[in-house]
Parts: sequence; C-alpha cells; structure tokens
Amino acid sequence: MSTIPITFNETIPSYTVIGGKERLRTFSAAGLSVVLLNRGGRYARRHIFDDFEKTGFDSVVSIEPEPAHYDLNDLSAEFPFVRFILIKGTISLGDQINLAVSELNTPLFYVMWNDMKPIAGGNARRMAERLITPVNGAGEAERSPFRRLCTVPVIQSSRFETIPTLRAPGLRRKKMHVMPLSSMQEGHFSLYPFDGTGIYDRDRFIKLGGFDGAFKSSYWQLMDFGFRAHLWGEEISVTQKLKLSYESEVPAEDDSTGDDFNRFYLKNLAPLFRGDCARLPLGRFPGYVLKANGGIIAAWEEFMECRRWVYLNRYRWKCDPTTLADNWNPDTGDP
Repeated sequence: MSTIPITFNETIPSYTVIGGKERLRTFSAAGLSVVLLNRGGRYARRHIFDDFEKTGFDSVVSIEPEPAHYDLNDLSAEFPFVRFILIKGTISLGDQINLAVSELNTPLFYVMWNDMKPIAGGNARRMAERLITPVNGAGEAERSPFRRLCTVPVIQSSRFETIPTLRAPGLRRKKMHVMPLSSMQEGHFSLYPFDGTGIYDRDRFIKLGGFDGAFKSSYWQLMDFGFRAHLWGEEISVTQKLKLSYESEVPAEDDSTGDDFNRFYLKNLAPLFRGDCARLPLGRFPGYVLKANGGIIAAWEEFMECRRWVYLNRYRWKCDPTTLADNWNPDTGDP
C-alpha cells in the first residue's frame, strides 16, 4: 500500500541538478517558466532551448531520465537559464512534474514535451498576461488573480489536425466514463490536461497537492488529478490562443483498470458529499473488496488509508462525481 500524500511533494525521488543558476535576462520577468519533459528520441535540443530563450520564459527545468544525455554540460554552459534534473531510476509523469515544480519559483509554469512544437501563443509575457487579465463576457478586460489551476492548449498532430484532447465526464448505466472532445471555443472545460500539457498556476497546483506519485499509470494519475481538481472547485480549461503540435505520433492513453483504478475509485468516486463536506463511508468497503487485489487485509488497509485522507480533506469538496457529470454540457464541454 502506498500512503496518499497529505502535503505537496512529500516523497522527493533522488536526483541531481546541473546548471540553471541564472535567470533569463533577454526580457523582463514574465512570471512564466517551462517544465520540459523528455519522451526520448534525438530531438534538436539546442533549437528547443534557443526557441525558449527567444520566447522569453523566465527559466526552464528539463527532466532528464536515465541514461543522461552526454551533452548536458555543454548545453548548461550555452543556456545557463536551463536547469537539468537528472533522475535516478524511473518515476511517474506526475512525479516528474512535481519535482520540476519544487525547483521553480515563478507564479506560472508551462508543461510541454520535447516532441512538441509551439505554433501559437506569442512571447512568455503575453501568455502570462492573458491569464492574469482575462476578458469577461462583455469583451472587457478585468484584472483578477490567476483564475485557473491549469490552462490547456489546442494540440494538433504532426499533420496539423486538431486532436480531441479535451475530456468530459459522463454517466452511463450509473458507471462513470470519459468522453474525448475537440476544442472549438475559448474556455471550454477539460477533466484533465491531456498528456499533462498546459500552463499551471504554481500556487494552486501546490495547494491541490500536485500529482499522486503512487499511480503507475499516467492515465489514472491524470484522471485522479483532474477529478480532484474539479471536485474541489478548481478550473481546467482550454484557450484557443495557445497551440502546440506533435512532431511524432500522438501518445496513446492506456485506460485499463487495475490497482490504479481502485485507488482512483476510493479517492474520487467512492466518497459521499453531503452539506459542506465529504466522507468515505464504511458501507463502501464490501463493494470495494470485490474489486481489490491482494486479499481482504490489504484491501482494508488501502480503504482505511483513503478514508483518513478523505476525512483530512473533507471540507475541500464542492460537489460529488454525479453532480459533476450531470452538470457537464456534452456539446460544449462546460460543467
């Protein structure tokens, strides 16, 4: 059994840092940094970092899984605003993002992959300003704090075809399912950021607890993050002003069930929300133990751990999954 994190980044994996001691001085501070995830392959790394420098991001954190690239010292000297994080062993997608966030201090951070290419968005300062100063329904700018936990871009394939990356929850025969949608309008909501990609509010991300690193499946890790965000009243939505394209094949999502689904179920679907708080009733255990692997004792320990976690966070719930799905507009993606 893996303990559910109570505070952000409770268990930091072993890692080494190279470079990143200087802040980018090409532009004045934009308040926006990049978290670059590496999927593998020999992409033009100098070109990627050169583009980041021209865009004016405050800094870059590049997650480097083993084996480390041989050119890191040269790249660090050439791009001193890039902090390379060398990971020992294999860690989940969410843990990579959590780790990068702990190395950043800007209000916003943009998660993207090394096989992605920005095709719309402008410079970093302009990207940040759009989130700091949203436009209301009357077309007038209104100053406000960052209102979204995560702003997701429109993502296209290498053939520049828009990918249905938005996700909406639905109920079918009392079972939760997820529907893929294409983004057609500004501000449409998504259940989670596809492939982890998007601009996150760092403070909101940390207060939410970040990603739960105990999930082995990236799909269920993202589902857990997104459901928790929406159930706790946060916003994940798209902007048409940010666009990325994959330079390789679009990654497939593996939604097969197993231990990760069981953990997701206990944290997000099983709790009851009544009044102003949530609880995980003991009456949910008999149904859960039929799904769980590893025997009744292990199932009981996992159930009770989740029950304690729900209790500690009970006042953070704003709705239940049924209400969330019932109120989500399947035509627009809006909850």
